[in-house]
Amino acid sequence: MKDQYKTIKHEAEGNYTEKRSRFISYAIPVKTVDEVKEQLEKFRKQFYDAHHICWAYMLGQERKEFRANDDGEPSSTAGKPILGQINSNELTDIMIVVVRYFGGIELGTSGLIVAYRTAAAEAIAASTIEERTVDEDISIIFAYPYLNGVMRIVKEMRPEILSQSFEMTCQMTLRIRKGNAGELRNRLSKVESVCFE
Repeated sequence: MKDQYKTIKHEAEGNYTEKRSRFISYAIPVKTVDEVKEQLEKFRKQFYDAHHICWAYMLGQERKEFRANDDGEPSSTAGKPILGQINSNELTDIMIVVVRYFGGIELGTSGLIVAYRTAAAEAIAASTIEERTVDEDISIIFAYPYLNGVMRIVKEMRPEILSQSFEMTCQMTLRIRKGNAGELRNRLSKVESVCFE
């Protein structure tokens, strides 16, 4: 399993005009389908006078949860090209909304596909893309005399320390990139008295 993924840092906006039709695009970071629904609600209220509000989203590090919607445009001329841009940039935890104001001139199916694809690309281009790691949390309990052995491993492998308490029985919760979690568990398990919670 890949232990990193690409997403966007914050909301970004793009604009595209084709034959007087205006396409306003937004790239929005989202984590859940509920967030997607909230965003759609917000856009429908804000752009109540728009002709179409088309969208697509991709969720999860595995990039398996996605949907696209044409909102009344001819089938596969809006949602699919928007989703295509998310895919070609290998992004996840993202939603792209493209608001269209019709300019009076028909664009035809190929014209619509190009317009929605370009509008989505504009929003992505305006975004700050960042790589994030898929992390795992590891909680351990051990006797105080073995603190040095545990801390040596922590210093070498550099996991993030989420919590720690050092008394007669010590506790630590560590966060490390999934790809390194097995090695960290393995090394900690060799320190006497270490138990995993």
